Amino acid sequence: MNWILQPWPWYVSGPLIALVMFLLLYLGKNFGMSANLRTLCSLSGAGKSCSFFNFDWKAQRWNLIVMIGAVIGGFIASNFLSENQVPAINPKTTAQLHEIGIDSAGEAYVPTEFFGEEAFSNPKTLLLLLVGGLFVGFGARYAGGCTSGHSISGISNLQLPSLIATIGFFIGGLIMVHLIFPILF
Repeated sequence: MNWILQPWPWYVSGPLIALVMFLLLYLGKNFGMSANLRTLCSLSGAGKSCSFFNFDWKAQRWNLIVMIGAVIGGFIASNFLSENQVPAINPKTTAQLHEIGIDSAGEAYVPTEFFGEEAFSNPKTLLLLLVGGLFVGFGARYAGGCTSGHSISGISNLQLPSLIATIGFFIGGLIMVHLIFPILF
């Protein structure tokens, strides 16, 4: 069981991702998680009031199953297949995070100040989560897909727009961490 409890090396997980992408390419499918939001809206009847959601959602059932599998798999991995979920963080980074009030750095998998119960009692954190969620949702739709859709599926299909979007994701992440995050905190 030890092999499943440890992170898999790139030479195992990389070829497995490539195999899945080859199968999807062979079947004429594109992978991406944000597409499921459109499918769920269509499934809920949003196509009656907005033409963007008026499409055959049943053709995307396979992607909904992937989404459900990712949620179930994440739950199983997190609760039953993980020994120590706390990532190893550079002590300098931990000290910097402590300086700005993120005391759970190095003690929890994700900062509990943002993703714990206390986030819902702090208006500033709640506002940041809501605005950030809107930006991510709008950005994924505006870019024609999310990071998984562009960076995994689009690049494996040799699509130039996906390469450009992936470069933009990295640039946006760097700007957020180095320029915007220090202003917010």
